[in-house]
Amino acid sequence: MKPYTQLSKEKLLSLKAELEKQFEDVKGKGLKLDMSRGKPSKAQLDLSNGLMDILNSTSDLVSSDGVDCRNYGVLDGISDARKLLADMSEVPERNILIYGNSSLNVMFDTVARAMTQGIMGSTPWSKLDKVKFLCPVPGYDRHFAITEFFGIEMINIPLLETGPDMDMVEKLVSEDEAVKGIWCVPKYANPTGISYSDETVRRFAKLKPAAKDFRIFWDNAYSIHHLYDDKRDVILELLNECVKAGNPDMVFKFISTSKVSFPGSGIAALAASEANLEDAKRYMSYQTIGHDKLNQLRHVRFFKDMQGMYNHMRKHADILRPKFEKILEVLDRELGGLEIGTWTRPLGGYFISFDSMDGCAKAIVAKAKEAGLVMTGAGATYPYGKDPKDSNIRIAPSFPTVEELEVAANIFVLSVKLVSIDKLLNA
Repeated sequence: MKPYTQLSKEKLLSLKAELEKQFEDVKGKGLKLDMSRGKPSKAQLDLSNGLMDILNSTSDLVSSDGVDCRNYGVLDGISDARKLLADMSEVPERNILIYGNSSLNVMFDTVARAMTQGIMGSTPWSKLDKVKFLCPVPGYDRHFAITEFFGIEMINIPLLETGPDMDMVEKLVSEDEAVKGIWCVPKYANPTGISYSDETVRRFAKLKPAAKDFRIFWDNAYSIHHLYDDKRDVILELLNECVKAGNPDMVFKFISTSKVSFPGSGIAALAASEANLEDAKRYMSYQTIGHDKLNQLRHVRFFKDMQGMYNHMRKHADILRPKFEKILEVLDRELGGLEIGTWTRPLGGYFISFDSMDGCAKAIVAKAKEAGLVMTGAGATYPYGKDPKDSNIRIAPSFPTVEELEVAANIFVLSVKLVSIDKLLNA
């Protein structure tokens, strides 16, 4: 079919009538489908059930460095867990600090610490007139929720195929002392699935911030979450690049096993310079005497090493890959060439990013909901929930079955077509 923009009003009205009949048929089925969040499916969770059998009442509960994991202590985590998460983060073990079960929790804690205590002796952010954060968009809604919670002003930075617009980042960071941080998902970004180029990473490492307590919040949520063995994005390791550039303290790297083992029951860690980790530990020492070492121990014994983790992630990929391919197949077949939307084709991560015609995203999500499909709210991928173009929609294929995804994708494309036709008729 021709692009919708080239169709006559009569043809658009005829097409609309035909599509509305299809939509009413689907609506009449009373479906309940959910593509709203990047939750692992039951099949993925089942992959880690062996974790439940690793430790029992007869197990040796002493770590390899002689720590009785049932007791208090070891603020920075048992050495085996530090080694595993350091390898996952591609940093030396001395640069890793183990936390609890959630990297989002670590990010919240890190911003809270900066607000109340400052970073490495700097003025606490809460005592400053203005604090700003750079936010590559579209991006991760929970990142933006943290900075909004603390009343930090957020500035949109366009996310290009190579990463954030670094010309804009360099200018704002170097000129404005109120800019204290930037949110980044550098690999298989949420929601676009893009990975930062080597040049982007090097430019990050060479930033010259006006604020000495400026930090790059580098959320490595999808560092080993590939969909294909033979097509993998590889990015430069930022901490090492920062050391080489003479900025060893400029980055906080966050990582967890949440989408590797069990979400909510994994291990999270902060990777940073030793000076940053000492600063974090001083704060942590008032919060806890040590995190859950039994959970650390069972993860180490289940995965053993990074090779074990890679093998495990291949099983995740085998479950996820057909789901991504199903969504892309329907989008290509139903919307290809119509010029009413564009979408990403990620090689990993948990999302596909869809851009509709300007001013259509909210209406598309609402239309899909009418037919029983719940999606991430339009605007969620921007600070304050405000997408200036009202065009970006995050598609999360992980939770439904492939069969459910085919139905969900068809509801979605129907919604896109109907809303786009209305937009063109009212232009």
